[in-house]
Amino acid sequence: MAPPLRFKTSERYTLGVELELQVLNSRDFDLVGAAGDLLALLEKVPHPGEIKPEITEAMIEVSTGIQHGYAGVLTELTAIRDVMVRQAQRLNLGVAGGGTHPFQQWQDQRIFSAPRYRYIHDLYGYLAKQFTVFGQHVHIGCDSGDAAVWLIHLFSRYIPHFIALSASSPFFQGADTAFASSRLNSVSAFPLAGHIPFVPDWAAFTEYFDHMRRLQVVESMKDFYWDIRPKPEYGTIEVRVCDTPLTLERSVALAEYARALARYLWEDRPLEPSADVYRVYGYNRFLACRFGLEAEVIDPYERRKRLLSEEIAYTLGLVGPYASDEAGAGALEQLREAATTRRGDSVLLRERMAQSKSLSDVVRWAAGLWMHGSADGNSG
Repeated sequence: MAPPLRFKTSERYTLGVELELQVLNSRDFDLVGAAGDLLALLEKVPHPGEIKPEITEAMIEVSTGIQHGYAGVLTELTAIRDVMVRQAQRLNLGVAGGGTHPFQQWQDQRIFSAPRYRYIHDLYGYLAKQFTVFGQHVHIGCDSGDAAVWLIHLFSRYIPHFIALSASSPFFQGADTAFASSRLNSVSAFPLAGHIPFVPDWAAFTEYFDHMRRLQVVESMKDFYWDIRPKPEYGTIEVRVCDTPLTLERSVALAEYARALARYLWEDRPLEPSADVYRVYGYNRFLACRFGLEAEVIDPYERRKRLLSEEIAYTLGLVGPYASDEAGAGALEQLREAATTRRGDSVLLRERMAQSKSLSDVVRWAAGLWMHGSADGNSG
């Protein structure tokens, strides 16, 4: 008999960040199956956090330890990034953010040799290789399973915010998709994608999970590809909807937004969970993916349409007082400016393509942003 699903207690508002990154050759900046070689070098040098493989050999995942706010996440991710860049350059490799690689071909990718990834490939076939897409996950500490379920229901109303602010995947398989975030279309192909059921508390969620396990639909929480899911072994909720941004700084700002929003929702209690959030969920999710910061979404509480950019800017103003520190407050203001001007990463990628007429150059430019802070290789 499987063990019961217990929720580990965590300190509220603690943070953890995971980023999936592209491993590139330095010739035409296509993906290259060199994650194993890069990981072998990284094992020999000290670094904070964790660096590990992902489902295909041209992907690598980095993750922080438990942090209490913006400054800690920024410091740790910067240190991880710097050691990774040094070792990648020894192998003549590039590393980049972005939710998709603009011109890789899924059939060229190889599944990383690990039991979990072989199982996914055996079950899902070509979808496993098409899952060569790159996302950011943010963990937020919760002090009980009931708090986690409550927070997920409230957070689900704000999922379009995180999609639009992180959207960085307008190109896929060599074409402009007309989406701000095409990455989530690959996630949606999995049968257990979507959102948590509208259950009232942790006991009800555990009953649901146990029933799904008895039906042999799932074996563990990893089998749910939900946009937000509880992570009971960590004592967190995991927000999984973001594309990996083009810069480390945007990644940390998004984590700070998630933390500040959680604190605002917990302490101000402006809303209560509503089934209407899930009645409009799929449509709002699509609109945010398709149009990014230009989207018009449905407010399930006020039951009217609202410009997403205006709603994000307004919400960032509400949560600003809950920033973890002064630098975090500044990062939230930068997100607010991006929302107001509607200039997210997907816009910048399309502008670069319009200038250079070359997807290889777009990826080279993006790698410069991630590795050095600028396309010319200089910090800043």
